[in-house]
Amino acid sequence: MLTGVTRPAQHSAPALRRLLDLLAQGAAAEEFDRPAADARQAGASAAELAEITEAAAVALRIRRTLGQHRVREAQLTALFDTASDLAALRDLDAVLRAIVHRAKLLLGTDVTYLSLNDDAAGDTYMRVTDGSVAEAFQRVRLGMGEGLGGLVAQTARPYATGDYQADTRFHHTTTIDSAVLDEGLRAILGVPLRLGARIIGVLYAADRSPREFTATEVALLSSLADHAAIAIDGARLLEETRAALVDLNAASETIRTHSEAMRRAEEAHDQLTDLVLQGGGADDVAAALADILDGGILIHDADGAELARARAEPLPQPIPAVSASRARGRAVPLDGTWVCAVLAGPELLGSIALTGRAGLADADRLLFERASVVTALLMLLRRSVAETEDRVRGELLGDLLARTGDPGTLAARARRLGVNLNRRHSVFVAHSEVAPRHRLLAASARSAQALNGLAGLHHDHVVLVAPSDAPGPSAQTLAAELGQAVGFPVTVGAAGPATGPAELPDAHREADRCLSALRALGRTGSGGAVADLGFIGVLLGDQADLGGYVRRTLGPVLDYDSRRGTDLVTTLDAYFAEGASLTRTKTLLHVHVNTVVQRLERIGRLLGPDWNAPARTLEIQLALRLHRLTQGL
Repeated sequence: MLTGVTRPAQHSAPALRRLLDLLAQGAAAEEFDRPAADARQAGASAAELAEITEAAAVALRIRRTLGQHRVREAQLTALFDTASDLAALRDLDAVLRAIVHRAKLLLGTDVTYLSLNDDAAGDTYMRVTDGSVAEAFQRVRLGMGEGLGGLVAQTARPYATGDYQADTRFHHTTTIDSAVLDEGLRAILGVPLRLGARIIGVLYAADRSPREFTATEVALLSSLADHAAIAIDGARLLEETRAALVDLNAASETIRTHSEAMRRAEEAHDQLTDLVLQGGGADDVAAALADILDGGILIHDADGAELARARAEPLPQPIPAVSASRARGRAVPLDGTWVCAVLAGPELLGSIALTGRAGLADADRLLFERASVVTALLMLLRRSVAETEDRVRGELLGDLLARTGDPGTLAARARRLGVNLNRRHSVFVAHSEVAPRHRLLAASARSAQALNGLAGLHHDHVVLVAPSDAPGPSAQTLAAELGQAVGFPVTVGAAGPATGPAELPDAHREADRCLSALRALGRTGSGGAVADLGFIGVLLGDQADLGGYVRRTLGPVLDYDSRRGTDLVTTLDAYFAEGASLTRTKTLLHVHVNTVVQRLERIGRLLGPDWNAPARTLEIQLALRLHRLTQGL
């Protein structure tokens, strides 16, 4: 007898093949235990039985997964069939009966029903039921906020309960509770029938025994409700069209016009959607929409900043019209301009304005409103990209200013963002007493990107790092731009230029001190560097440029003395040393008083008429002392 040789698996291989056959046949779950039992009877070893048992467990998991996919596929097929069936129906009553019947088939509940809102009465009433046996239940009316259905109609949110009578979340009334009790309902799921921003009713699925509705069932009924709302609206429109045809005897033309308008709206919607999905920006959408509607288009964000404009003059965002459009869920006219709010759910993302079209037909109005949906998609994509990039840039800025990480690594991270730290950069610290900080940060981020720089929050201040050899003038320009963007004064302190990551933290500290000085001096809304603060800048600077300060303050006088061989600087120094007394000055200099007067007049022409003003004299005296100091070194 041979030893050390593994005996072939005599029983496991057939059993595994049998399990595959059972999977292919869609056999019942209990059938998957049979291969192991047969192998055990055939004398299979413990190892083979373990292998077969494990394979059976895997096969059952695969069977469950396939079953779930089949259920989901069946649900989606049923949903598509429902949409097709509803689209083929034209009678409103037939549409409503088809909706509740399909809901009953999809969810397998005892009862399904649908209520519609009565705007005039301010409540919602039972319209169609399927599976109901209680007459009182079929005639019940629910006030807004009453019971489960009234709460759904009021809040526009789905609600589900495993046992309605025992659920304290809902406002129970005698009328509603009695009707539900007569019908014997326990578990109820209700979802809103939504038409744009308007709720037209509620679709329900209910069982006469307690149960919990899954998230999949809620989503499925919500999807059916979305189709149902469109079908209901379409059926209503068709009924209205039929009534109009009887009165106006213009059926063919009305249908053709309506069909053409819908086709044009759908084509325009598809065109704009494709444009956004292919990477088009706000300018592209505005240009395309201006051509489609033959008017001027302006797109603003939620803060009122203009994002794009086509065939139109600049126009401030009409805030009252945006608020009205947001409340109504429709485009609204204002002084010959149509305005439509751009929404993502309840969130206001911005607005679109259409100029040059005082009269707007319903079809064009619908097209204009559909364009707001595409614009919302564009803004959400734009915001997602911007937030990600701003976060990455802000993190890099924080690491740079905190000296976190290796300088080479920081420079490499900056290069990936298009920022070359080997260039000379200035640091700017911005502050506004009034504007919200998130708006100032957003405006600063836009400016930083335009300058190939960085922006972010650091130590509770908005900080920018951007290429600049002139921090003072750049700060003045930046203060004006940011102030205009946020609508409030913005003060900007600057420092630099700095080269490389190692120099940026010191420049940031100096820019921060400069901002504090600007605010203390009452120069809110302006920008500047320490060099623009006179002697205060000399005191604030990490590396005081004494010679530069002397040149900026006394340069014309020093140049005059150098060219003419005079000594006006000595006269000026003596004049201040003697307390601005002409008599004592002429005695100290051993000249006539008229000579002193003539020299001071010359100094006034060189330094400007305000040279003897208190604030200016303080800077001149400091410059004279620094001049003596530097001359003596």
